[in-house]
Amino acid sequence: MDIGAARAWLDAHVNLESTGLPPGADRRATAPTLARIEALVRLLGSPQKSYPVIHLTGTNGKTSVARMTSALLEAAGLSVGTYTSPHLEEVSERIVWNGEPVDESTLAQLLSRIADVEEHLPDRPSYFEILTAAALTWFSDVAVDVAVIEVGVGGTWDATNVVDGRVAVITNVSLDHVEYLGPTREGIAADKAGIVKPGSTLVLGETDPGLAELFLDRGPARVLARGEDFGVSGNRVAHAGRVVDLFTPDARYDGVYLPLHGAYQADNAAAALAAADSFLERPLPEDVVAEAFAAVRSPGRLEVLGHQPLVLLDGAHNVAGAEALRAALTDEFPETPRTLVIGLLREKEPHEMLAALDAKHVARLLCCRPPSLRALDPAHVAAAGADLGVDPVRIETFDSVAAGVARAREITADDAQIVVTGSLYTVGAARHALVHPSGGVN
Repeated sequence: MDIGAARAWLDAHVNLESTGLPPGADRRATAPTLARIEALVRLLGSPQKSYPVIHLTGTNGKTSVARMTSALLEAAGLSVGTYTSPHLEEVSERIVWNGEPVDESTLAQLLSRIADVEEHLPDRPSYFEILTAAALTWFSDVAVDVAVIEVGVGGTWDATNVVDGRVAVITNVSLDHVEYLGPTREGIAADKAGIVKPGSTLVLGETDPGLAELFLDRGPARVLARGEDFGVSGNRVAHAGRVVDLFTPDARYDGVYLPLHGAYQADNAAAALAAADSFLERPLPEDVVAEAFAAVRSPGRLEVLGHQPLVLLDGAHNVAGAEALRAALTDEFPETPRTLVIGLLREKEPHEMLAALDAKHVARLLCCRPPSLRALDPAHVAAAGADLGVDPVRIETFDSVAAGVARAREITADDAQIVVTGSLYTVGAARHALVHPSGGVN
């Protein structure tokens, strides 16, 4: 298959990222299984067994930690595969080798190999399972020294849990994906704990002692706890980012520049550093750490994509992420009139998200429809804004993100700001509209 046929074949498979569960459905009511992905990788020769893995989960920060960990290991001279999800613009963003996304020809070949064995599977695999298998296969083909693998949702029953991580990283635990993981932090933590394999090293970023036991009970040989064994001792605003002081069990790294916005990125950097040091079983030299972090980028995470007006994109998609975004805006950016462009998925409660973003005090609230079958009707978001006290004359709705972004640019003064958030689908569409304005993508 060429890349066009391969993408069409991939898109014909069930994609819960795109469609979600039917309204009112609960995945926990059916028996979750790894049988499909296990059967698939077995037919492909069990590629995930040919290299060691750092496996990451958590409610927020997973992708940033994955990218930072990979950058550190690459700077240390290793060949590194990185698998993250979802993508912002192109599916190839998910599968990366030494900082470069898989090229179209290689992706087509990988998907063709999976298509060739599909008829021998007991069940048709999902979109995410296929991409996971493609990533694991490519990393074996190019003989990576290590793969950094981010879960899709949860941990125990995520397709990525076909790997046995030498290092397991837990960033944090908040309420999200409750239709898959349950309505309590304890239930969510229990599901995420499934990536911690007996004898592994656990980098535990969640600090709630009531949840820690769920991870410790999985039998890791070594545990690094945030605030005790690794963490942040200094965190200051700098030009276009932060200057942070980090520590691991065997080293301190002071005055490290991070070209990323948001105080929480220091916590992500500390977790990445602990993961890399644990994998290498030695502390990284200061110059290697400085080089790696200075080069890190995290598109769609408090990303500045324009000036006059200031244009910020952030994929905050749950209440904890929205609160972190609000804090970062207060901490790092001027207090100027704000146009908030927001698009939510139907699993999110719009009142909670808008309250966390302090929408009541924005200059304009532009509610748009993300490019997903899971999109929440922007009229519902607008109604929630009015319920929270936003003057209805300051609220508008749009059937596409591109239209919402265009309107924001039209009505926002040069000395004001535009913030686009609510979902990575929203941010991906906005990013495409801003970077490729002639592309016509919603």
